[in-house]
Amino acid sequence: MVVKTRKQNVKDQPPQPNVDDRDRSPFVSPGTGKSRRAGKGTPFNSLLHNKNGLFPGFSFIRSKLGLTPSAFVKLGITLVLAALAGYLHWYHLSRLFENDRHFSHLSGLEKEMAFRTEMGLYYSYFKTIIEAPTFLNGLYLVMNDRLTEYPLVINTLKRFNLYPEVVLASWYRIYTDIMEFFGLPTKMCWSINRGEGMAAVDGCEGMGDPAYFYVTFVFLLNGLMMSLFFIYGTYLSGSRLGGMVTVLCFFFNHGESTRVMWTPPLRESFSYPFLVLQMLLLTHILRTRNPSKKAMWALAISNLCFMLPWQFAQFVLLTQVASLFASYILGYISPTKMQSLLVTHMITLAVCFVLMFGNSMLLTSFYASSLVSIWGMIALRDKFAGAFKPGLITWVMQGLVCVVSTVILKFMLSAVFGASDDAHISSLIKSKFTSYKDFDTMMYTCAAEFDFMEIETIQDVVRFLREGEKYSVKPEDDDDDDDEHPEMLAKGELVYHSLQLIAFVVLAMLIMRLKLFLTPHMCIMASLICSKQLFGWIGEKFKLHVMVFGILSIMAMQGAANLQAQWGIMGEFSNLPQEQLLDWIRDNTPPNSVFAGAMPTMASVKLSAGRPIVNHPHYEDAGLRERTKLVYAMYSRKSAEVVKRNLMQMEVDYFVLEDSWCTRRSRPGCSMPEIWDVEDPQNAGKVPLCTLMSRDSRPHFATVFHNNVYKVLKVPKASKELR
Repeated sequence: MVVKTRKQNVKDQPPQPNVDDRDRSPFVSPGTGKSRRAGKGTPFNSLLHNKNGLFPGFSFIRSKLGLTPSAFVKLGITLVLAALAGYLHWYHLSRLFENDRHFSHLSGLEKEMAFRTEMGLYYSYFKTIIEAPTFLNGLYLVMNDRLTEYPLVINTLKRFNLYPEVVLASWYRIYTDIMEFFGLPTKMCWSINRGEGMAAVDGCEGMGDPAYFYVTFVFLLNGLMMSLFFIYGTYLSGSRLGGMVTVLCFFFNHGESTRVMWTPPLRESFSYPFLVLQMLLLTHILRTRNPSKKAMWALAISNLCFMLPWQFAQFVLLTQVASLFASYILGYISPTKMQSLLVTHMITLAVCFVLMFGNSMLLTSFYASSLVSIWGMIALRDKFAGAFKPGLITWVMQGLVCVVSTVILKFMLSAVFGASDDAHISSLIKSKFTSYKDFDTMMYTCAAEFDFMEIETIQDVVRFLREGEKYSVKPEDDDDDDDEHPEMLAKGELVYHSLQLIAFVVLAMLIMRLKLFLTPHMCIMASLICSKQLFGWIGEKFKLHVMVFGILSIMAMQGAANLQAQWGIMGEFSNLPQEQLLDWIRDNTPPNSVFAGAMPTMASVKLSAGRPIVNHPHYEDAGLRERTKLVYAMYSRKSAEVVKRNLMQMEVDYFVLEDSWCTRRSRPGCSMPEIWDVEDPQNAGKVPLCTLMSRDSRPHFATVFHNNVYKVLKVPKASKELR
């Protein structure tokens, strides 16, 4: 091995009945037909025409796609530019991640510690599957998990949306088996000198290293996402320049658009690229008068791929369905098409419910209830059409009926299924508009990412929306007849995107973390500055391009500064106190020892030490929230006897105490003892138990390990009566 020293620290044109369907490909800019006139062919086009020319394979592909030579060339250019955008994003993500952590020079344990909080929890199941004797054995272990919520046996594939880890683990096993069969190396390892007073460690780089394999595929997927963004912007605007605007806007606002470069294992890293694909397909369906069954199936599959990896996907799809319904009641989507979209969503939801082993959160969600409510309203539209004339009052009434029926149906289904896992979402929303507080909501609202959006970002969004108002599409008629008013239906895609933008604005204003939906969608909408349909009044194409490049030049000044700031982030991961803790656990405790403590630390204990834990960072389950509250009583002002009894009843052997959790305060009222004061007011004013335990844990607990961050308390064995 090689010894290395570590570094130190606005109107659409109505659709024409004689337009060829091939011009509606989502990958080719809408053409004017001029390129098909005789005499306009290029030598390159003639080669494509000629079956015996230089590119007979291209001619075959072109004929199969049903494209003219010029359209085929345009498609090729679009795909090449999309591939370039994808490569640049993959490279950008990989470099940022490496620069931030020096990931290639970390030991296996350090790489695992770099996946903090729920990232480590998700990655631990990937590790379980690849280290099992067989893939099926590993799959059985994650579906019958005894380590995550000891002593319960849970199906983590159902609970934590682990399909990405299952797929990647299968690919990793196939890859390593093939490479081993041919005797090919899969990684390069070296000994790394970590400096004075620290032992040397072995670090590996290459696809044979599990962590390296894992993050590489995450970044490749998000590289493909950027390719989709280019195609999306191109298709929406009708110009490849629009695709370029979308990509540049994303890069210029990269830190506000994604966090995959810092947190690869999070669910959104796997899920969001499929939302981009889904919305691109939805745009194609809205633009097409009679979308094909293939398009609807493609929408369903992309919808499924978006939902399976992420429990939050249902809330995003709720905003999409609401935006589509609003477009429908305004007359921009025909009833037939709206029903087809609803049925597609319903089928996807049903398949997802089956693949998630009957996860009740899906059927009791607002998303599921909204699908049923809206479908019922459209099915009964003829019975009420004569009683109400189209207009503002009717639109408002339809909206109110939809909201009320959705809420009622949601709570009825929750009562039938006895589901309460998403109750904290309602409490979180309630806390945003009232003075309501409880332990669970404060665990969210005290985190910066769940706070309201910053005022500066709100001002930017308002400015963006204000600029777009002058080009927004207004209803021209109240009648939504599909045959008599094709002009309105042709504008459905623009109306939908505008309403979807508003929905994302509302989400982001309530929860700052959800800017990750708003900012990319603003990048998509920015492509419309290249639309001839909206900006044809400027004049010839040259003037429009000058305007676009002028806007990009202004954006580039701040955008370049943002990119320079990202490229300037240079760091190196090191967490010696946690490394000492994990080494001590592995060397000094039995494999069946049960641990409790702060949620982020417990994820690392399960991942790197392989010990059973009673609580973890995935806070979406009602039972887990109750268990976590019992564990976090160590940071309350309750008596040591009460806390000890709770831990003994949970069969905990060791509690990992962290002083920082006792004193850390993101803002007034947000330290753990202060959060507990809301839940446990009768003990307010007393000295926090964690403060007492950090001084002396006797006589209730015994201190068996400590360093400057962590203190491990041994919990007495419970009597049979307590168990």
